Amino acid sequence: MVKHNNVLPNGHFHKDWQRRVRTWFDQPGRKLRRRQARKTKAATLGVRPLKPLRPAVRAPTVRYNTKIREGRGFTFTELKEAGIGRKQALSIGIIVDHRRRNLSEEGKKLNVERLLDYKKRLIVFPKKASKPKKGDSTGDDLTTTTTRLPIALPNPYVPEPPRKITAEEREFKAYRALRDARAQARHEGARKVRAAKKEEEEAAKKK
Repeated sequence: MVKHNNVLPNGHFHKDWQRRVRTWFDQPGRKLRRRQARKTKAATLGVRPLKPLRPAVRAPTVRYNTKIREGRGFTFTELKEAGIGRKQALSIGIIVDHRRRNLSEEGKKLNVERLLDYKKRLIVFPKKASKPKKGDSTGDDLTTTTTRLPIALPNPYVPEPPRKITAEEREFKAYRALRDARAQARHEGARKVRAAKKEEEEAAKKK
């Protein structure tokens, strides 16, 4: 005897389940097709880089800002410091992002170095070898060995050799320093008002 007010068992086992199942038997074939497509693309690109150059940026939020990844594009400031024009950048495989802003000198310096490194490696073949235009490579540059590999992202962690803890570091009280800084920031406005009021009173007394 079935206890409680349960649903009566009525199993639907005659559905066409084969139509409702996603199989991955084509995975090896897809892998091969993707590989062949990459090979074809690399061949059609000729001597151009396989990927366009993008900036090195830090990921947002405290959780991920220790990591460095590729951003959308370089800022106008970075291009200007590297001596590359906006239109020229697009013609030589450098992505430009007009929305991005430089928030730190370190980040800007890193990307300017990245652009200069790319510029150093870059070989621009002239359309007519007899009439090279301004900015085209000439002479021995055209015969040098080239690489199509992208410029690697920098290591976000600067290695520091082990050392002894100094007496100053040992004596420093981090918690106390944080609490003092917090109190300073919290009472700064009230202290300014008090100081201004005191100055006014002293000025009134002198009159």
